[in-house]
Amino acid sequence: MEYVEPVVGIANCLGTPVCKYLQYHRKLNYYVRNFKRIRDELNCKMEDIELQLKAELLRPLGKIPKKGVENWLKAVKEMIREAQVVENKVSNGRYFCRACNGKLVDEKTLEMKEFLDNAPNASEGLAMDGPSAGLPLETSELVGEEAVRKEIWACLMQEEVSKIGVWGMGGVGKSTIMKHIHNDLLKEQRFERVVWVTISKEFNIVKLQNDIASALNGKMPEEANKVRRAAILSEMLKRAGKHVLILDDVWSEVSLEEIGIPKPSSSNGYKLVLTTRVEQVCKSMGCKVIKVKPLSEEEALILFLSEVGPNIVQNQTLMPTLKLVVKECAGLPLTIVVIAGTLRGEDDPLIWKNTLRELKERIGKVKEGEDKVIESLKVSFNHLKDEKMKHCFLHCALYPEDFQIWKVWLIDCWIEEGFIDDMSTRQEMKDKGHVILKKLEDNCLLENVSSERVRMHDAVRDMALSITRMNPRYLPAKEQWSPDIEKVSLMYNSISEISIHVLPTKCQLLTTLLLQHNPIKKIPYSFFTNMPCLSVLNLSSTKIKSLPNSISELKKLRTLLLSGCYELRDLPCLSMLQELKKLDLSWTKIEEVPEGMDMLIKLRYLDLRVRTLKEIPAGLLPKLVHLQHLSFEEDNEKTSLKAEEMEPLKKLECLTGRFEDINELNKFISSMQQSKKNLIKYYLQVGSFIDSSIMSHRREKILKIARVQNWEECVVSLSSFASSSAHPFQSFEILNLTYLPKLSALIMKDEGIGSATTSTSAPSATFSHLKKILIFKCSSMKTLLPHWLLPNLQNLEEISVSHCDEVVEILGAATSEVEEKGSDALIKFHLPKLRKLELWGLRNLKSICSKSGVMVCDSLQLIHVVGDCGKLKRIPPFVPLVGNGQPFAYAPPSLTIRSWKEWWESLEWDDHPNFKNVLQPLWKEDRYEPFIV
Repeated sequence: MEYVEPVVGIANCLGTPVCKYLQYHRKLNYYVRNFKRIRDELNCKMEDIELQLKAELLRPLGKIPKKGVENWLKAVKEMIREAQVVENKVSNGRYFCRACNGKLVDEKTLEMKEFLDNAPNASEGLAMDGPSAGLPLETSELVGEEAVRKEIWACLMQEEVSKIGVWGMGGVGKSTIMKHIHNDLLKEQRFERVVWVTISKEFNIVKLQNDIASALNGKMPEEANKVRRAAILSEMLKRAGKHVLILDDVWSEVSLEEIGIPKPSSSNGYKLVLTTRVEQVCKSMGCKVIKVKPLSEEEALILFLSEVGPNIVQNQTLMPTLKLVVKECAGLPLTIVVIAGTLRGEDDPLIWKNTLRELKERIGKVKEGEDKVIESLKVSFNHLKDEKMKHCFLHCALYPEDFQIWKVWLIDCWIEEGFIDDMSTRQEMKDKGHVILKKLEDNCLLENVSSERVRMHDAVRDMALSITRMNPRYLPAKEQWSPDIEKVSLMYNSISEISIHVLPTKCQLLTTLLLQHNPIKKIPYSFFTNMPCLSVLNLSSTKIKSLPNSISELKKLRTLLLSGCYELRDLPCLSMLQELKKLDLSWTKIEEVPEGMDMLIKLRYLDLRVRTLKEIPAGLLPKLVHLQHLSFEEDNEKTSLKAEEMEPLKKLECLTGRFEDINELNKFISSMQQSKKNLIKYYLQVGSFIDSSIMSHRREKILKIARVQNWEECVVSLSSFASSSAHPFQSFEILNLTYLPKLSALIMKDEGIGSATTSTSAPSATFSHLKKILIFKCSSMKTLLPHWLLPNLQNLEEISVSHCDEVVEILGAATSEVEEKGSDALIKFHLPKLRKLELWGLRNLKSICSKSGVMVCDSLQLIHVVGDCGKLKRIPPFVPLVGNGQPFAYAPPSLTIRSWKEWWESLEWDDHPNFKNVLQPLWKEDRYEPFIV
């Protein structure tokens, strides 16, 4: 009794009933564990939502985050910070504070649980169509520049100012300031449209017209003459209403009338803003002139310190030299960021002093401001010690100004150019490419746009071009093809023909010619005759119908890219191209393999994904023994792979194609196992297939089996395929089984792997990397996944079962298991990463899992029931990943259920009546009728 009164007193102070107080006191460890579990779940959910949102925003233009998603993410980050404060308090608490700590932890846990329960539903989309005014631009944080930003904004708000010219030297921050203003204009909604277009030094009126039309969600007619095009664009801009048109990086005066830009005035409310390095451009175009000046010494130092890293900021020994380095950067944000990136984390005083000396020497050699910028940026370039890394960087300048470069394309280009040393596998070379890319990003020589793309700042690009003998972006006249030029890039232009009058006369050193994404229809015979050293030729996505025979004379050609030349039907003999290592003919219209291809014995990469191809000539593939990457169109029944022909390809890493039947696949598997070779990526089809709905642009680790008659061979193959640790296709991720009417199980009972009646476990490797299962019209299957197989499916994310007439249950418990545990015992079906369960037209389906089963899958986002699933009367109960296992009214935090109203209303809830109350808010009516093959 002597302890009761103090306890009651403390409990009353806490505002907590005595029994609850004692519970907090005694079970503090339980509350802390629960707190940490919910905190970790919330953190994981936040990271998942951020990744899914980023993926949605990378899709075609027009998407912005939903406001609720943005608010949730912002609030969750604050909640996680608060949780850390609570954890710190509890870990430092004394024994007599246990009850107080218990209450504090419990309350914060409930708050976090509420956030989990209200997490955005990814299946409903995290992004939405952007406002009609335009989309925000990605931009870096501004340091300083506030005064000039306000000046530009004030001019935009004044009716009497219609044209504004923002000028300053390269790297001073003109574009960054204008991007911020662009985004501010969208928020303020003062204008109906805000349009941003980059012009760049290589001005092209057709491209500019196309870019403006595209920004307005329109399209210019290709065949129209320039007068007609200007009239069409002018009408588009007038329809856009009161708008702001921002032309970034203008190098010379442009005629608004010739382009089709209506004259801005106070009467129509149109505004034109241009950024330029040339003050005279602003004056000649009648603009209100605003100069962007370099940062002050204080602003420059703040920016440098924010970029160079905390260990340098705290190093007082380096500070005197650091301040001198900042001074040499002359207040130019770009130079400051790049030099800081070069020295980030570098604490050797000698390196700092050497950088300072090099900056002074380089800048002292030149007088012009633009040249000083270029020379200062070269210091960072020179810090790249690896010569091949320097070549990788310089190659990026071949892309158009402000172009967002896909990382995978860039690394492929580096491999094709020979900038990455030959290694035993192509994958190792790609890995090396990613290391180089990371180094260039860390040095701020490339800007990381997203996880998949990078960009080169225009001033950095100018520096790269000043170092190289490259010609980007315009088609030279005959007399302008310099004899010492090494690389020419004309990609993404509007070149429709190569006139006989602009043919190069002597290009003895030319190694790279990039002409992709131009509407070129014909190339003259003599075009290639003066390019004896040409090594890389890219004609992808052009409109050529044939190649000139002179292509056969390019004896040093290593890479020939023709992907997406949809009208290309003929190629000349390739037998003389003995050095060719990469040939891409995907998505062309060729009907026959080019003559002489069997002579290309150095080929490492061959892409023949061509639906019109009539055959793979016998004896061709065995001669191409160095192939690492091989792709055929998997839907073309005339280009089936033969195991015997594939057997000599011991270096193969990536394979896309089709085998006629299971027997051929098994032969190939056997030969690969004997050679102890594993494929890294593959997209394999067996049998004939008519639905490409799971086409993956990455084409990684996919097996599709369709319309094969021998179901026993199919299951034997699957069993071996899924369980053998030495399998050449180990860790496959997507399994698609279609039109297999005799297939009754994924794995046969007698294979020693396990069965629904004789085994309760499977080898740990079986389907252990599987992420997606798609089953369509397999009419003998009754149970999709037996319970004993589920421990191996811990990475499974999607299940889609469609039009399988005999399927009774999706997740089945073995009869022996039910008997052993008793008919009333709970059987847990653990699928911790399952996100999507789609059930279409399963007329005999009675249960998702056995009646005594509960599902443990907190990541589940969608249950989609469509078509005739009338016998399915029950949604199984869920239990959380951590809990006592007893079913109660609980649902995964991000779950949505989509179905027809009739099906939803027919469900029975007798076992768990409160369960309906939990699921009802999660149900959405769906009238979608799936496509039936």
